[in-house]
Amino acid sequence: MWLRMTDHATAGKARAGPRTPYTRSAGSLGGMPDVAFDRYYRYDDLTRILRAFASEYPSLLSIDSTGKSHEGRDIWIATITNDATGSHETKPAFWCDGNIHASEVSASAAVLYLIAKLCKGYGKDPTLTRALDTRTFYLVPRLNPDGAEWALEDVPRIIRSSTRPYPYDEDDLYGIERRDVDGDGRILSIRIPDPNGPWKISQEEPRLMKKREPGESGGAFYRVIPEGLFHHYDGITMRGRKIKEGLDMNRNFPSAWRIESEQSGAGPFPTSEPEIRACVEAICKRPNICGAVTFHTFSGVHLRPPSRMPDDDIPAEDLWNYKSIGQKGFEMTGYPAISNYHEFKYHPKEVITGVFDDWMYEHRGVYAWTTEIWSPQRQAGITDYKYIDWFRDHPFDDDVKLLKWSDDKLGGRGYVDWYEFDHPQLGKVEMGGWDPHYAFRNPPPDFLEAEIAPLADWVVWQALTSPKLELREVRVEGSGPWRIRFVVQNTGWLPTNVTKIAEQKKLCRGVVGEIARSGEPLGEGTTRATSEPTWLVGGMLREDAGQLRGWDRIPVSGFGWHLDATDDLAVFEWVVSEPGAYDLTAKHERAGSVRTRVELRA
Repeated sequence: MWLRMTDHATAGKARAGPRTPYTRSAGSLGGMPDVAFDRYYRYDDLTRILRAFASEYPSLLSIDSTGKSHEGRDIWIATITNDATGSHETKPAFWCDGNIHASEVSASAAVLYLIAKLCKGYGKDPTLTRALDTRTFYLVPRLNPDGAEWALEDVPRIIRSSTRPYPYDEDDLYGIERRDVDGDGRILSIRIPDPNGPWKISQEEPRLMKKREPGESGGAFYRVIPEGLFHHYDGITMRGRKIKEGLDMNRNFPSAWRIESEQSGAGPFPTSEPEIRACVEAICKRPNICGAVTFHTFSGVHLRPPSRMPDDDIPAEDLWNYKSIGQKGFEMTGYPAISNYHEFKYHPKEVITGVFDDWMYEHRGVYAWTTEIWSPQRQAGITDYKYIDWFRDHPFDDDVKLLKWSDDKLGGRGYVDWYEFDHPQLGKVEMGGWDPHYAFRNPPPDFLEAEIAPLADWVVWQALTSPKLELREVRVEGSGPWRIRFVVQNTGWLPTNVTKIAEQKKLCRGVVGEIARSGEPLGEGTTRATSEPTWLVGGMLREDAGQLRGWDRIPVSGFGWHLDATDDLAVFEWVVSEPGAYDLTAKHERAGSVRTRVELRA
């Protein structure tokens, strides 16, 4: 049923015709969804796959649209939980999304893989079964369907985010437009002989280009530009053409959003883009969300807030938990967990704002991560490198290792040997070099499943650390009047408020306990004098017991002076004077709810 990825010819005059490095049609799915993770799916196929899962697993999964993209495509959200153990909104939940950036299509695959793993593993894998019995997952495989369609075309159009023109609806009239000039489906590089060029052919490895040394002269040097065509070319001046679609939707979230002159691509106002508005509204309508991961590419790291301030500026309790969760992520996935501010800046004097993980942490009060999928460097055996800084400067030996990796593991498809080409504007040039769309932006298809599988395990692990209300005890004393004691406990690792910042900013209510006569709406049967029901002689109809701790802050060893106080328990007590059935409820918007009934007989 599934076509596997076919090799494309390497450089030279025997090059194949147009091809896409990623996509194959899903065809007819039939019954059981049998998704292959050695390819990337376009929108229509992704939609069919999601609907097939909903049809096959109706008691676990439902598919809804959380909004429309700029071009009018539905942004699908999968809600996954075991309906038999409670509706999705009554359980602690975890959010995942992917593909906010157009070309980062392995992010969609990571979320789709998680969907498949949860559905197919339920009833077979004890951990997955417990996760769906006790938690909810809200999963958005493709937050930016328009941009992803461009990236997955037979000849890719690569933009950062949305296809909406911004900040101006006009084409740049000058500069080089990245384009597949020779029709082989790839956008490579062009090298042009230039006595003042900054590149030379490496003597150690003649297939590779090497930076010219300061003060070096007397050799053959080159200027390197992207494959493409110049607009209004004057025969001399070379510059990049500004992309009309200049949005970066991961700068459009409300937290510390900044205007265009301060941060390029952020949009005209927070949540101005329909995709981001849909995301923000979906999350705010689901207050049971206790954590989140947004999938991106590439670097092979888990990034954590804060992005615009040092670690000392957030509560120490939250930093400790971030480090604990990140360490588990490293153990499970091999991806280091690092700080946005301290270790992943694009420039040492600049910060980014308006990003998803900051917004989730600062405004929603939950632990959120940005996972950057795929590290070609690590695949090539380069382990001691500094993520962003590596692209500014690194040892030439790293390039040699990457080339060997391309030769040995990619069949030479990652790096194309230089070949002559008669460019319509530049004349005789050479084209070749790295094929970034194939080897760097996302895992090559044959590497995809192995790369994303561990990420799903880490997400499930995080979801199971969330706070969870459970019934501890119901005790009834007396024979009229009766004293009712209703005790609930947070059995999760995290406190009911999840983060310290949520507690400080009062981002969620405490555990609320309620009592009502069965069959009567809460508060019915009150008298004018007391505003309390005639049957309630002690206690309150509704009471907020505050937040309950988890065991996230327990020290490693007590050394004789440690005390595990019962701060994880909430005790509600009532005295009632009339027999009958009473409904007792404890609920927390993040930790879920507990409901039970007591029967009192005279």
